Amino acid sequence: MPLYLTRFSYTPETWARLIANPEDRRTAAQTYIESVGGKLHGFWYAFGPHDGYNLWEAPDNVSIAAVVLAIGAGGALSSVETTVLMTVDETLDALRMAGQVRYKPPGS
Repeated sequence: MPLYLTRFSYTPETWARLIANPEDRRTAAQTYIESVGGKLHGFWYAFGPHDGYNLWEAPDNVSIAAVVLAIGAGGALSSVETTVLMTVDETLDALRMAGQVRYKPPGS
């Protein structure tokens, strides 16, 4: 199954709720991804442009999109971004395939 990296930031209101009632959000994230047949591989908080990161596995892009859309629609996040991660072997296959594409720049 493909791996996905999600970067997210909470709203100030969400941080206020978590300060008032500290909660391990890994459990919630695990429940969400398992509902579509996936698996949570990691959940981290961070300093910097994003408050946290998730690494999860999902059956396909539609499944992870459903989870991220549902979470984003919940209103607790100020931003959420998900990246499909490719293995080295997948990248090597893409590089080989790219050699077969006859790309022609605009105007040439």
